[in-house]
This record gives sequence, C-alpha cells and structure tokens, in this order.
Amino acid sequence: MQDRRSGLPQEVARAILAGFDKHYGLFRQAAVRAKALFEGAAWPEMRALARERIQMYDRRVEETVRGLLDRFPQAEVDESLWPAIKLAYLGLLHEHRQPECAETFYNSVACGVLHRRYYHNEFIFWRPGIATEHLEGEAPTYRGYYPLKNGLRNTLKAIAGSFDLKNRWEDPQRDLRHLVHALRGHFPRPARAQPDLQIQVLSALFFRNKAAYVVGRIINAHRELPFAVPILQNGRGELYLDALVVGEDQLLVLFSFARAYFFVDMEVPAAYVSFLRWLMPKKPRAELYMSVGLAKQGKTLFYRDLHYHLRHSTDRFVTAPGIAGMVMLVFTLPSFPFVFKVIRDRFAPPKDIDRQTVKDRYLLVKLHDRVGRMADTLEYSLVALPLKRFDPALVEELKRECASVLEFDGDELVLGHVYIERRMQPLNLHVEDLKRDGDEERLRMVLREYGNAIKELAGAGIFPGDMLLKNFGVTRHERVVFYDYDEIQPIGEVSFRSIPPAKSYEEETSAEPYWHVGEGDVFPEQFDRFLVSDPRAREIFYEYHRDLLDPVFWAGKQERVRAGEQEDVFPYPEEIRFPR
Repeated sequence: MQDRRSGLPQEVARAILAGFDKHYGLFRQAAVRAKALFEGAAWPEMRALARERIQMYDRRVEETVRGLLDRFPQAEVDESLWPAIKLAYLGLLHEHRQPECAETFYNSVACGVLHRRYYHNEFIFWRPGIATEHLEGEAPTYRGYYPLKNGLRNTLKAIAGSFDLKNRWEDPQRDLRHLVHALRGHFPRPARAQPDLQIQVLSALFFRNKAAYVVGRIINAHRELPFAVPILQNGRGELYLDALVVGEDQLLVLFSFARAYFFVDMEVPAAYVSFLRWLMPKKPRAELYMSVGLAKQGKTLFYRDLHYHLRHSTDRFVTAPGIAGMVMLVFTLPSFPFVFKVIRDRFAPPKDIDRQTVKDRYLLVKLHDRVGRMADTLEYSLVALPLKRFDPALVEELKRECASVLEFDGDELVLGHVYIERRMQPLNLHVEDLKRDGDEERLRMVLREYGNAIKELAGAGIFPGDMLLKNFGVTRHERVVFYDYDEIQPIGEVSFRSIPPAKSYEEETSAEPYWHVGEGDVFPEQFDRFLVSDPRAREIFYEYHRDLLDPVFWAGKQERVRAGEQEDVFPYPEEIRFPR
C-alpha cells in the first residue's frame, strides 16, 4: 500500500500530461485543417472549426478530470498529494515543447479537483515552473532570407512558395511588382541595403476568416520593419497578395483584441509569441497567446499580470466611468487598462432576461467572428482580490447588487463570476469631448466608424440590439468597438419590418404604437429616435448611414448571411490594398 501511494503522484502527473498532449495534438490538427479549408475556400467550415476549437480546451479538461477521479479517487479526498503531483509533473516538462501551456492545463485540472484555498504555488503553477526563453522545436520557428544574395524579387518569390499552398496564383508577377513598390516606399532613397539585410518570416501561415497572412520583419542595420502580407483568393480559387501591412500600429490592429483568433500550426508557441513581441512590443504576451488561439494560456498570463500589478500599485477599484448599465455592474482599477463586469442579481425594467441568457450571449460573442467590432471578454470564476483595494462605495454597491456572486474571505473579496474586458472610452463620452473641443473632423470620423461598426456586425450575422452610443467604446486607434452583449441576437432571429401607415389621425398622434409588434419584430425607422441624440451629430451620422433606418438594408444583410455568404472585412486600411 505504501509503494502504491509513493508512486501515485507520478501516475497522476502522467495522466494529466497525457490529457494535455491530446489537447495540443488536436489544437495543431485544427491549424492543419484550417490550411486545407483555406485552400478549398470552405469559409462556413472554417467558421465552424473556429467555434469548435474555442470549446476544445474545456472539453479536454473535463475529460481529464473525470478520468483522473475514476482512476485515482484518492486525488480528490487526499489533497496533501498535490504538492507531490505538481513536483512529479514538473519533472515531465523539462524536454516538453509547450511547457507553459502544459502548466496551465495542469492548473485547470487541479482547480477542478481542489478547493480554492489550495490555489497557491505549492499546489498549482501560480508562477511558471519552466522557462521558455530560447525554446525551439525540431524545425526553426522562423526562416531568414537574404535579398543581397538572391535579389529582392527572387527572395519574395521564395517566401511566397515556402508555405506549400496548393492553389495557383492569379498573377504572381503583378503581385511581386506591387510588393516591391510598397517596400521601396518604406525604404526611400538614399537608404541603402546594409550587409546584414535580411527578411525573417515565421514558418507557419496565420489563417483567419478568408485570408492567410505571412508574418515577419525586415532588418537593415539599425532599422527593423515588422510586416504582414495577406494572401486572398479570387472567385476561381486563385491566390493574390492584397497588401503590405507594416509597422507596429497596423499590426496591432491586425492582432486586435476585437478580432477572431488565428489558426497557426506551432510546435513551440512560446517561440512564436516571442517573435510577435519583437514586432509588437506594446502588446502584452497574454493578448498574443489569445490571438493565436491559446486563450486559456492568455487568461493565465493576464491573471498573473493583474496580481503583479496589484503588488506594485496602490489605487483602488472604483465604479467605471459612463452610464451605469442595467445588467452589468462595471468597475475598474484606474491604473490598469481593463474593466470588470459582474452580472447584477436583479435587472430593472424594461430588461426581461435572466442571468443564464446573459451568459449565453457572452458565449455567443466568444464563439462568433468578431470582425474587429466586438471586444474579446475574459471569463473567470472565483477571482480573489484584496478587499483593501476596493473603494468602500463600490463594496457597498457590489453587496447590494451582486450579493449572489460575492464572498468575503478574510482580507479578500471573492467574485464568483466576472467578465474582464479591455477598457475603452465610452463612445458617448468621446462624442461629447469632440463636440466640446469643436473637433468636427474627428467627430465626423468617429460617427462614420460607429455606423460602420453596426453594419459590419450585421454583415457578420449579429444584430447588436441596444445600439446606443454608450454601448460602444473607442480604442486608442479610434476604432469603434461594441462591448455590451446582453441584447445581441443572431440576425436571422430578427424580423425587420416597416411601420405601416396610420389609418386615422388618432393612430398618427398616439403615444403608443398603433401597429402590431410581434416577438422578434424590429422597426428600423424607430432607430432615428435614439442612435444619435445630438442634432448636429445626428446630421453628420445620417450623411453616411441613413440606410440603417431602412428595413431593406437589414433584410439584405439577413439574406446574405442565410445564404452562407461571408462579407469581406479587411483588418487594414483600404488605401494600402494593392490594385488589381
């Protein structure tokens, strides 16, 4: 019996690692399949695969927890085993190619078994146990190309051919001309090629929606130019290069938290993230892991970053600025660029939904293509934060509005369920600032962005529902992003109707609708009353977006979505696209 117990931690550790290895094998298979779906222009299947992959992690964790408890019931009743299990697990990771992700998987399994009081470094990987710096796999993470040796055109041609895409190219010579011309614009004369001139390109393509992206950087002496080149298809399945996306700012938009995750076949994800950090040093590692589909690893790093920040700051959590929502209580730490959203216990009229419906709608967003217009949301359970860091007024509001998910454990406040999103300035406050400053040019731009956001969401099959300015935010790149999901619906579930003409003067002057309103009915003509309230701002908005008041516009979007069409939404400026 003693021998059996002494070997138990090793057996449990191997079982957990086997669960992770199965998960990561399926994760890589999804990236390989994404390449085949791209080659076949199978866009609906690509969207289905994206949804399937997001849910893959939780399914493998649940499967591993069930198997663990069936085989080793002692692991649940004898929590003193877990320090030894962790030590044994650590010993299995020394030659592993995804050790940081394997540690996170271990944490997920352990937290499925252990009580929250054991969520510290003796039992789980509160801190990383294996360093990933300079970790490499069998094949190099990126390839180096040398234009001085082979010529720029031949080098670019070699890069394009290195990914083994099966499709023909529409016009490769034209694409090379466009690419060379665009590159020269970023190295104007008298810039000269230095002896170390090289192009470094990540070995795997980045697939998302209807595009494949080549990602890399150009090094010429002391200058580095990060870039991405989107590869698209024409109606005959032939490939063409669409643009040269250059510089950190454009790449930050491409890798935005408001976009869907990429498919990338990575043997060593830490090496890919390190390369991406060279290109975008302002982007946290947590968001880079999320952008390449490793959302749980991103959540782990984010949580560590949050607690690290709490140790090195002194400000307090306070209610977030803006108009308070009826469904969510939103608070923030001013020195940390995120908001925390907790579902209220009761919703004031006219909200007629329940907690589960809200969760379902946030899940809908997580599984959907966000087309750069819906903020990604991190969902956590049992988040313990230092009580002394909360403003007393916020604590009282949480106790009054969210008591069902609130727990006080010594000097900690524990949130049973919380969503965390990147903090943005609410659009209504941004519009007020621009009006006050008299900046009509930027006001015009942001109002046009607001309408574009609504239209792009509709094209992606999402009806935002509550489209008030306060439910949209403005990013640092002045992109308008939707972030209030409790009213969203798949566009196919909505019936867009015209208001019938009044039959009498009494009907025309009635304060209540004189026409029948069925469940799911929406009358776009009524949007005029609330989309933009300020007269001058409304006038500007409808210069660009009066079609939003027409049921025909919405019905057209519905028809295309039902037909399986996927509208093109380019995550880079229209003006940098190559002519064809």
